Amino acid sequence: HIMHAEYAEVSVKSAAAIAKAKAEGRPVVAVGTTTTRTLESMATALGHIGPFRGWTNIFIHPGYQFKVIDQLVTNFHLPRSSLIIMVGTLVGRQKILAAYTHAIRQGYRFFSYGDAMLIR
Repeated sequence: HIMHAEYAEVSVKSAAAIAKAKAEGRPVVAVGTTTTRTLESMATALGHIGPFRGWTNIFIHPGYQFKVIDQLVTNFHLPRSSLIIMVGTLVGRQKILAAYTHAIRQGYRFFSYGDAMLIR
């Protein structure tokens, strides 16, 4: 699958805060899928957590081992999208299907301006 490219930056200050959280065993919570792609691309490109500036076209799919993020705040994505695949990769297919089933039954709003969820 070919992913669109996004320009991304991680500042020295942000990289230091993320590295400190990881070293202390605290979870790193990404807010949004762009943040997730940025942080995972940083770790993949550099081999560690550090300042990063560049383009990312990472496709996170089943089998991918997350290097930085532990949790994700995101909205409910379109079915069969690369974003729902990313979210499912973080928590597993069954958990994400259960979350979507619950959201549909409860009348949650989907897509960009809908309800959000914390995935962990």
